[in-house]
Amino acid sequence: MRNVDGNGEQTHYVKRVLLPSGKTIEVVYFRDSGDVAEPAEAALQAPRTTEDPPAETHQDLHVCMECTSELVYPVEWEESGEENWSVLLHCPNCDVYREGVFTQHTVEVFDEELDRGADALARDYKRLMRANMSEEIDRFAGALDSGAILPEDF
Repeated sequence: MRNVDGNGEQTHYVKRVLLPSGKTIEVVYFRDSGDVAEPAEAALQAPRTTEDPPAETHQDLHVCMECTSELVYPVEWEESGEENWSVLLHCPNCDVYREGVFTQHTVEVFDEELDRGADALARDYKRLMRANMSEEIDRFAGALDSGAILPEDF
């Protein structure tokens, strides 16, 4: 989508970006008023000041390069060129931060691993909640049976 001003010149354009999570967002690029008019094809591409940095080789981003912990998570990530992502990673085990540029595929694999980890956390949390609730119910039933709780307690 491109908008033009009263003189028929393009003022901004919208680029759809597919995030590693599968969600799509729209990024609006505005043209400076002092810019020279761009050809239509060039206006549809994200502006670049330098060449896109090369992506690192495929790797398991959830694994720390220092301590091999599998708990690495992203702190920030943003587009880096047309097909790559710049990602700031943090390992909570050894407190190491590292930043790198990775391919769309590498980031998608990382995103899937993050989803698996979130699912595992949710399952463990629910299991813990049920176990805690079961213990509380047993204690409450025991208190009722022993007469330690009376109607006036409520």
